[in-house]
Amino acid sequence: MKVTIVGAGNMAGSFAKRLVPAGHIVRIVARTREKAETLARETGATAVSAAEGKDADVIVLATPYAGAVPALAAFGDLSGKVVVDITNPLTDDYMGLTIGHDTSAAEEIARAVPGVRLVKGFNTLFAQVLASGPALSNGQVPPVFLASDDADAKASVAALAASLGYKTVDAGPLKNARYLEPLAGLNIYLGYGAGLGTVVAPAWLPLA
Repeated sequence: MKVTIVGAGNMAGSFAKRLVPAGHIVRIVARTREKAETLARETGATAVSAAEGKDADVIVLATPYAGAVPALAAFGDLSGKVVVDITNPLTDDYMGLTIGHDTSAAEEIARAVPGVRLVKGFNTLFAQVLASGPALSNGQVPPVFLASDDADAKASVAALAASLGYKTVDAGPLKNARYLEPLAGLNIYLGYGAGLGTVVAPAWLPLA
């Protein structure tokens, strides 16, 4: 797939480090060309402008939530494009959420960028877990939860996750991001607040 990663932080870097060896064509779009080029050199991806990165099968939105809409606006019209929203609307200390209950980061982004085929996903994984690969202790594989109102877009992102070795859980419509973002908040608390570290991930385990 042609994948454009928006951002140059830890999650963006982890995605690039996994996507390039998996055989995807990976481009980086960041706030500055310098940041994009630095990450590109580190990962084997290519630094591009928003105009160049628009030609993608999947766009991975790997910015802080506050910068998500401005980052997508730089692309212009994204009607019909599949965008994976991995953001979480975190407070400054990362120990809480700034919105919830009756909306979510994903829903707000979808409203602000008309026509985009938005999929909530990967937001419950730490960058360290994503970078290290899907196999944790005892061969356990953390799931990637996907929520979207667009079945075909969700299938595209599921295929992308599968190419990295992850299994996906269909988390229903986009409004269920209201549940996935607090789940990510709990994971962040356990990792940082409770001192479990950043190599943990939430999972749903079947009885049999």
